[in-house]
Amino acid sequence: MIDRNAYIPLLKEITEAINIARINASKAINFSATQLNYDIGSLIVKRQEEFGWGKSIVEKLSKDLKTIFNGTDGFSANNLWLMRQFYLAYKEKSELLKLASQIPWGQNILIIQKEKEEDARKFYLQSTIESAWSRSFLLIQIKSEAYKHYKLEPKQNNFEKALTVHQSEQAENSLKSVYNLDFLGLTAPVLERKLESAMIEKVRNLLMELGYGFCFIGNRYPLKLNTKNYRLDLLFYHRILKCLVVVDIKTVEFEPEFAGKMNYYLELVDEQLKQPDDNPSIGIILCPEKDSIEVEYALRIQNKPIGVAEYRLTKELPETLRGKLPSVDEIRKLIENEMKEE
Repeated sequence: MIDRNAYIPLLKEITEAINIARINASKAINFSATQLNYDIGSLIVKRQEEFGWGKSIVEKLSKDLKTIFNGTDGFSANNLWLMRQFYLAYKEKSELLKLASQIPWGQNILIIQKEKEEDARKFYLQSTIESAWSRSFLLIQIKSEAYKHYKLEPKQNNFEKALTVHQSEQAENSLKSVYNLDFLGLTAPVLERKLESAMIEKVRNLLMELGYGFCFIGNRYPLKLNTKNYRLDLLFYHRILKCLVVVDIKTVEFEPEFAGKMNYYLELVDEQLKQPDDNPSIGIILCPEKDSIEVEYALRIQNKPIGVAEYRLTKELPETLRGKLPSVDEIRKLIENEMKEE
């Protein structure tokens, strides 16, 4: 019989040792990868200045590097341009580069693309290091203007989460995109799951309070097809539109597959839940950010009425439905202001 009082401390010590190893491994990888990307960006810029080369050099480099390194995605033309941008952002800024070397590449690119002010970049770099923000959580903080709030209330801390949870997620997100190290035992990102749950509750409450005719049916609503089980973030019935409304909440920027998944959900809902006298079900995807052109292309091939973030509606959505859903300003307020409370 194992003595539980003796076993629990052992389990805790081993867990902490694994987390420390994960963090150290991710830091080492981040530092090497960031320095490499900075150096590549520097070489590109200097050769362009020396020989007067234009954009074509990046395309040629990408093609040749992918051939040499067996099609590695990290050397795509887009990523080489990002390396160039990264170098120019931190050229002769050793303090910021040192901070940047401690976080994953995705977070670094997000910061330099979204923030031009040096102090703001420093704030998000330090916050990502100290609180181990994932890319999606960092995006939400930038969108909710966390830096501006920090300047107004520098002593206020908006987050009360265990450091070990952040550390585990940071290591996971860092390593997942670089190396698959079995001993690290990558697990699901607990922080993102909690964030999505909090958003589901807030969106539900907001839509119920707006008075647009939303009748709440359920959150994490179950659907089943053969042996597969699915969960809808939120399911409503709209009294005015006479249809079911599926709301899918994302903590990351829009990706084309979100539209396909929503189209699939709506097909199941129409087949399994829609009543004969109901209108076709509507899907709403809420994201903290979207590329309008990407959304437009993604929605073209869907045959169900779907809105994304600021309710850019597909052509299939009848004109009579416009004006009966929350406005752009109300959705923007939901995405930006509600996240400030997290």
